Amino acid sequence: MPYDTSDALRTSPPPAPALSARARLTLLVLCTAQFVVTLDFSILNVALPVLGDDLGMGRADLQWAVTAFALPSGGLLLLSGRLADRYGRRRLFLLGLAVFTAASVLVTLAWNPAAFLTGRALQGVGAALIVPTGMALLTTTFPEGPQRERALGISGTLLSLGYTTGMVLGGVLTDGLGWRSTMGLLAAAGAVVLAVAPGALPPDGAAARAGDRRPVDLPGALTVTGGLFALVYGLSTAAEDGFGGIDVIVALVAAAVLLGTFAAVESRVADPLVPLPMLRRPTVAWGNLGGLATVSTMTALIFLLTLYLQEELGLSAFRTGLLFGVQGLFAAFAGLTASRVIGRLGAHRALVAGLLLQTVSTAPLLWLGTGPAAAWWALTAASAGVVGNLWAVVAYGVTATAGLPDGEQGLATGLVTTAQQLGTTVGIPLLGTAASAWGSRAAFGVDAVVVGVAVVVVSVGLGAPGRRG
Repeated sequence: MPYDTSDALRTSPPPAPALSARARLTLLVLCTAQFVVTLDFSILNVALPVLGDDLGMGRADLQWAVTAFALPSGGLLLLSGRLADRYGRRRLFLLGLAVFTAASVLVTLAWNPAAFLTGRALQGVGAALIVPTGMALLTTTFPEGPQRERALGISGTLLSLGYTTGMVLGGVLTDGLGWRSTMGLLAAAGAVVLAVAPGALPPDGAAARAGDRRPVDLPGALTVTGGLFALVYGLSTAAEDGFGGIDVIVALVAAAVLLGTFAAVESRVADPLVPLPMLRRPTVAWGNLGGLATVSTMTALIFLLTLYLQEELGLSAFRTGLLFGVQGLFAAFAGLTASRVIGRLGAHRALVAGLLLQTVSTAPLLWLGTGPAAAWWALTAASAGVVGNLWAVVAYGVTATAGLPDGEQGLATGLVTTAQQLGTTVGIPLLGTAASAWGSRAAFGVDAVVVGVAVVVVSVGLGAPGRRG
């Protein structure tokens, strides 16, 4: 059906009405599940050397501890979001929780590398079911306007804190109880959420409970999933080995071919997995582009600053962690104020404002020195940047899901979460390559330029007449 490109994003300045006790419980369950999944992205990182010694995995094999999770968690997001629209978001969310929890138990008890990597892959499958369906449940439970903006702000805050918390908890638990305790924590948290979720989540509609009888667009599902798998693999491997490896080149070429084939398939089938008119909708296209830009550049900036603080300024890992802990406090502030910013500016202007703040806070790092004040200067810039980043993340979620019917929210949130996942994957190898070629400070400049270009492109794309938020 044709998509209305009228002013669907304008928000009201009045504060959000108070949430009922049931709505609060629903929000708690959805945000906790997202937080646990985000922990899994980082909690194992610092434990990898100990894990490798315990299971007899070499350095080359340890990359698969991350990649085995990243492939399904990134490649299946779009498909699972669309299936949730057809067969029930609550149903797929609970299935994802069950798979994730059982897989976490398997990883905790892993007796050899094969069992460990199987569990990590199944964790990724569970995550791919949880993330888009959880966000779709949030956008359909909380109506457009202040309530949805507030809910997405809380969710965005916990997502940001989850990654940082995972790095801290990973080190503490590994030192005190061993690497298995990190996965045991995820299993326990998943079991608690799974126990509470059935009574907290709204039921699926009658059509979803009966199941959609239309045939699934199998060619579209296979090509987009295969293309995303290849893209995530190529970028993840490039982050470790650079873009010159034959496996990276083959993967990226395969991704381009498969995603191009997917676009051709979707333009011809009667009932496409992703209707192309949705992708041409300005709020969806430009909103997700803004999200991809802000996530990829902030992820890369944190990575580059971590290396700069330790390798060029000589800070210990502990002091570096403390500095980023301060940044986490600013992230919490940004998430809690994002709904007010969106209410005052409108969603698309808040997205542009967040990107602009991220740009102007990153650009001065081009002149970052190595003197005593450099660490504090880096902390100030990163803290201001993460405020802009969180405003942009929440605003792009509102932008890209606004004006769409409930029956397409799963697909819309699948696109949103795919942009997030690709952002976390694409930024580090691209900016890492720039740092290797020209130095860290030049890479900071490239980071700022990329976000600055996104400011202009998104502003023009969403600012045309009839497209304003």
